[in-house]
Amino acid sequence: MSTITQPRCGVKANATTKRAVAPKTFLGARVSSVSNGSKVEMSRWKGMDMDISDDQQDIARGKNMVDSKFQGGAGIGGTHNAVMSSQDYLSAGMKTYDGHDNITAENFYISKSYMDKVVVHIAKNFMQLPKIKVPLILGVWGGKGQGKTFQSDLIFRKLGINPIVMSAGELESGNAGEPAKLVRQRYREASDIVKKGRMSTLFINDLDAGAGRMGGTTQYTVNNQMVNATLMNIADNPTNVQLPGQYEVIEIPRVPIIATGNDFSTLYAPLVRDGRMDKFYWSPTFEDRVGIANGIFMADGVSPEDVEVLVSTFEGQSIDFFGALRARVYDDKVRDFILSVGYDQLGKRLINPRKGEEVVFEPPAMTLEVLLAYGKEIENEQENIKRIQLADAYLDGAVLAGSGGSSNTDKSLNTK
Repeated sequence: MSTITQPRCGVKANATTKRAVAPKTFLGARVSSVSNGSKVEMSRWKGMDMDISDDQQDIARGKNMVDSKFQGGAGIGGTHNAVMSSQDYLSAGMKTYDGHDNITAENFYISKSYMDKVVVHIAKNFMQLPKIKVPLILGVWGGKGQGKTFQSDLIFRKLGINPIVMSAGELESGNAGEPAKLVRQRYREASDIVKKGRMSTLFINDLDAGAGRMGGTTQYTVNNQMVNATLMNIADNPTNVQLPGQYEVIEIPRVPIIATGNDFSTLYAPLVRDGRMDKFYWSPTFEDRVGIANGIFMADGVSPEDVEVLVSTFEGQSIDFFGALRARVYDDKVRDFILSVGYDQLGKRLINPRKGEEVVFEPPAMTLEVLLAYGKEIENEQENIKRIQLADAYLDGAVLAGSGGSSNTDKSLNTK
């Protein structure tokens, strides 16, 4: 068996090895192939110090190619497992509307005043108006459960806008500065969509809950301060939004910001001034409430006349009350299904059911009488929360559901 020697640099290979092929790289080691298929290792660790890749997919591809003793931990926490998958590279704020969504402008009512305010704000921000300073932020605020987010979704769907969405929970973090950086990143993501030729907005849900001060007991953190300051800076310089470590002045497309909330008086006052934020108080009229409720009950065959009676009866309720009312009507159907299946078999039918065993309900009959009865039940539960404030009562003693504030129920009090 002949021994193969590696040719030195600058010296031709002998007759045994013929001509050395250009070296290849395999897992950081340079390998030279010769004519009979044998491979000679040239430099075991050469090039490892030049690898600057941080792609998690490299980790996934190299799994099981190194001895386990070098893989820093066992199980799912080992270093041979990728921390991120390919889906994690997609923005969590991206929200795309297409034909598969249940949100369709044909089946749901859009308020004319709401749509007018949002569409005019978006159009003005994409126009070049002479010597006019257009506020970048539109603050839509009003009572709880009035459908501010849902109305915005319908308008985005109608205009073909892909919004970048943020929630109030993303405006606070254990790491100082992270929420402010995230606001800049999301804004730049929306700007990239505009650069590609499609309208986009930065849509922030419940801005006051994440960046406002809810009374004297709410702690005002560094992140609250930095989020307010970042939004102010973006409103003043909408085409120059930089990230940490990127200080080259490169203009990016302007993107309108739409923020919803319940009370914008809790926000930092310079943020809500007229030059930066255009305010819109959303208080749906009776016509708006009837129109939205018609969209909610349209699939159930409830007539517009019955919907109008329903809205009139529960005049003081918010719009989401009618969505909760429709869901409450299904309670009897769900209860019948549970009794027919049995408690011990319920999990098998609900979690990963076999094909053909999915839970399917016949739509319940939603007459005006049924809706009024269930609506009264929901109202009674709301009144119980207002009437029986156990958090305060615990300081004085055990107080339960008695109308007079006693620990006995009404029924037990009437059995004397």
